[in-house]
Amino acid sequence: MDEKDFLAGRFEAHRDHLRAVAYRMLGSLSEADDAVQEAWLRLSRSDTVEIENLGGWLTTVVGRVCLNMLRARTARREEPLDTHVPDPVISSPDNITPEHEALMADSIGLALLVVLETLTPAERLAFVLHDMFAVLFDEIAPIVGRTSPATRQLASRARRRVQGAAPAPDADLAQQREVVDAFLTAARAGDFDALLAVLDPDVVVRTDGGSLRPSTTRRGAKAVTGGAIIFSQIAELTRPAIVNGAPGAVAISEDRPISLAAFTVARGKVVALDILADPDRLRDLDLTFLDD
Repeated sequence: MDEKDFLAGRFEAHRDHLRAVAYRMLGSLSEADDAVQEAWLRLSRSDTVEIENLGGWLTTVVGRVCLNMLRARTARREEPLDTHVPDPVISSPDNITPEHEALMADSIGLALLVVLETLTPAERLAFVLHDMFAVLFDEIAPIVGRTSPATRQLASRARRRVQGAAPAPDADLAQQREVVDAFLTAARAGDFDALLAVLDPDVVVRTDGGSLRPSTTRRGAKAVTGGAIIFSQIAELTRPAIVNGAPGAVAISEDRPISLAAFTVARGKVVALDILADPDRLRDLDLTFLDD
């Protein structure tokens, strides 16, 4: 084995971790892959003799690449960001894929990713690297060009916003699924009272319809129930799915998916519902398990 093959093998051992970091930073699977590939290119051009901790070095490189990508994304954006549902990681409830296991080792739901979209690039980097991957502030500070105490403040501000807007889901996946199934049953039956019983009073529903359809955010149980009942009448059937480690559902009409819903269940109630209804992005999803 030559030196380049040996280095490639060492890099591959860190790929899943790096992709998880990049996905949390960017909320995009394709951009996460681009960031990981850029890290490999930088590694292949570097003097590895001086790298004492390869995993730490690669994590820092991916963080820097993602920060630049987020800053470029922000600079291109002329209008305030509409409701945007990040790329979901989907599996059949009966067959969790290795990709899903790797990305969701310490689960991050779509609701949390949506909140991360509202942070500044530097806040997001500090929060993701420190709070999710235990990178020291002294190592994060040079990436964002700030002192360690200032970087700590970035993460602290991000943490407060995340804790206020993205409740931690209940731990028991089976109990979460029971709540989601109750929601879907009530919606199909048009049972207003049953829907209210499973919705948190302050539930938030975000719908990303893409460039050709309006994206919306609704708040409050009563505002959500009517929409849920109307939409359930449009969908011919709903298939269960696991979306970012939590119960979800794919709505199907005329043999094609028309939406993907990710539920956040906390304290036995639906506290957030993130819906991807962008037809272009739905076509790109791997939903082959629906054919089983």
